[in-house]
Amino acid sequence: MCNSASHTHDHDHDHDHSHVSVVENIMNQNDLLARHNQKLLDASGIFAINIMASPGAGKTSVILKIIEELSDRYKIAVIEGDTAPVTIDADKIVAAGVPATQINTGGNCHLDAHMMMHGLDALDLKGVDLLIVENVGNLVCPAGVALGTHANVVIASIPEGDDKPYKYPNIYRGIDVILMNKIDLLPYVDFDMDYFVTGLEMLNPGLTSFPVSAKTSEGIDGFAGWLEARILEKRAA
Repeated sequence: MCNSASHTHDHDHDHDHSHVSVVENIMNQNDLLARHNQKLLDASGIFAINIMASPGAGKTSVILKIIEELSDRYKIAVIEGDTAPVTIDADKIVAAGVPATQINTGGNCHLDAHMMMHGLDALDLKGVDLLIVENVGNLVCPAGVALGTHANVVIASIPEGDDKPYKYPNIYRGIDVILMNKIDLLPYVDFDMDYFVTGLEMLNPGLTSFPVSAKTSEGIDGFAGWLEARILEKRAA
């Protein structure tokens, strides 16, 4: 009886080990593909950002405002990630005069480098200055999954609450920029900006942040200016 239990325990241990190996292998493969994607973008002189947020934070609204701010001077393209085959967001981008391709993740909660590669293949990258990737609405899964973009951006919205950095720390650790969207709602929502920023600083000291409102356009010019500086750096490289 003991032997049988011991055998089962060893088997479980082996199973755990093989599971870890498989996960590591998948992540390594993803990172290799991400590097391939970034080389392609670099060769084309394109600056690319990966925008992450929870559903309803205003990703598409912010992207449309960026298009308004920059599309008269720079060529922009968008990759839209969605869990279902609906093209609502991509249609809005195309209606704004910007080429967009949609990636249906088949229910997966984030984009990965392989999906990104297909998105790049589907776009005409000639002359593009800025590529915006709108990841699937989720604050957990996209963290740490490299796509090959040059910067990771999170949009947090005021109605979501000021405790998000404390509840979902991983997503905030590896990002370059955060936008606090819907600041027009601050007078009506119980949101402590100092508490929110303190949480961010603990996880990601010196993180570049922009309080914005996609509804009123407040603060969007600041983020557009940051993007423009990166675009010009990429051109000069």
